[in-house]
Amino acid sequence: MQIYRCELTLLERTFFSSREVGNFYQTEPFIGNYALCYALGLVASPYHNRGQIHYAEHLTALNEQGVYLTPASIVGQPRFAIEQFNAMPDSYWFAMGNNALITKPDGWDAEQRGSAWYLRERATGASRKVRTMNRPQIGSIKLLGIGNRAIFHLFSSDALQLPSYIRLGKWMSKARLTAEKVTFQTIREESAHLRQLINPLDLPAGAVLQTFDLLSVHPVPLLRNAVISGSFYRLKDGTLLPVGMRFGVEGLSANG
Repeated sequence: MQIYRCELTLLERTFFSSREVGNFYQTEPFIGNYALCYALGLVASPYHNRGQIHYAEHLTALNEQGVYLTPASIVGQPRFAIEQFNAMPDSYWFAMGNNALITKPDGWDAEQRGSAWYLRERATGASRKVRTMNRPQIGSIKLLGIGNRAIFHLFSSDALQLPSYIRLGKWMSKARLTAEKVTFQTIREESAHLRQLINPLDLPAGAVLQTFDLLSVHPVPLLRNAVISGSFYRLKDGTLLPVGMRFGVEGLSANG
């Protein structure tokens, strides 16, 4: 078993839509372990995607390879930035439709029929319906600022060569990655206090959760300040990590 202590340094503002309140889109101060799998190139997302979710398929492959990694916890006090955005068109004429912004090219007219909008070409009379888009037009974004550092741990049956730089989040923001292979010993603890974030689906069957704080985010709520009984790897810096963690794809399948 190889255990790597990995540290990320954000070199650009980084956005994940962790929570949406009205037109305010918030990034919580962590990086999920599913996102890290794709960012590190451990699994590859399809170039074309029609809204399908492949977590169970991709994470099962990592389980079979003996690879697992934890969510990344921000070191110290997280730094945030807040930006506003406005995706309204600059055209002379536009209209707000049902989840759509309607603009009309030269030589076309726009008309509303019920809740739907249609564009009609004057020369031919041909018309087409304006498709709805699940895309916000105006709002504010709270994102992780430059310089934030985050720690996660990677387990692997074999030695891995990890990249020095990766891209994260919806904006594919750049981050520097350093990884150090660490020594560890296996111990038994009855009430171990884990300060780092834990994905509850990934805990082994022998781990007993006593208390925890719940960070309610998608696709899986995370645990922080968890007190757990079971077997642990104790790293040289004193960090405790449950033995036998793996991606809980069974839970993902059950939840669709």
